Amino acid sequence: MKKKISIIGCGWLGFPLAKTLVDKGYIVKGSSTSKEKLKTISDANIEAFHIVLNEDGVSGNYIDFLKGSESVIINIPPGLRRNPNKNHVAELQHLIHAIASSNIKNVIYISSTSVFKDETHFPAYNSNSIPNATSNSSKQLIAIENLLKKNNNFNTTIIRFGGLFDSERHPAKYLAGKTNLSNPKAPVNLIHKEDCINIITLILKHNIWNEVFNAVHPNHPTKKDYYTSYCKKHQLDLPKFNDAEKNEGKIIESTNLEQLLTYSFKQAL
Repeated sequence: MKKKISIIGCGWLGFPLAKTLVDKGYIVKGSSTSKEKLKTISDANIEAFHIVLNEDGVSGNYIDFLKGSESVIINIPPGLRRNPNKNHVAELQHLIHAIASSNIKNVIYISSTSVFKDETHFPAYNSNSIPNATSNSSKQLIAIENLLKKNNNFNTTIIRFGGLFDSERHPAKYLAGKTNLSNPKAPVNLIHKEDCINIITLILKHNIWNEVFNAVHPNHPTKKDYYTSYCKKHQLDLPKFNDAEKNEGKIIESTNLEQLLTYSFKQAL
């Protein structure tokens, strides 16, 4: 019997992930906050649902969205840049309650390496490191991670991705031509979208539950070296960095993921 999976958030990462899982024989349900995108999702043989998380509840047919699925993937950015006063934890609490009330056995939560603090000595964080960032967004992500880990109604695996990119969406394209950029000596912590999809797929295939993974490409050139080189290679205006100020950053280690999943990153930086 084909396994059913629900993916909350069929956006830039979630939609190609859903299509990959369909190709691998899963029955996939996918949600979007945009009604206009539902046809695109349906046309990819994904059962589409319009679901929106709010601070006072979940709107949409979330009961049928979760019904029959063995696993659910939560792939929703906090959205605090656009709405800094939003209580994303409250939104997820309602969703977690709905999942706990269903027959879902497993949850994959897509978190972020931003749960770790940038510092002047560029600390190295592995999957056992305790999250210590203090920004509003980071604190909300940490709270959500803890809520999921403490819930005994389902298994939870947390994946903290670094900066996501692919050939179309790359941070260097936003930095090209910019001046006075900070932290030129800080290490980059990036991961290609294809590697993200591969990692999630392996976790599902091998039933790797109740784990926490940091997921970042193992190479960490400095921001200045990496983005300058990328812009030169792709004939973009070179970014200019502020070399006078103090640098803050971190190194995210993915050794636990590489060992437990026997995974080698497929896409170069």
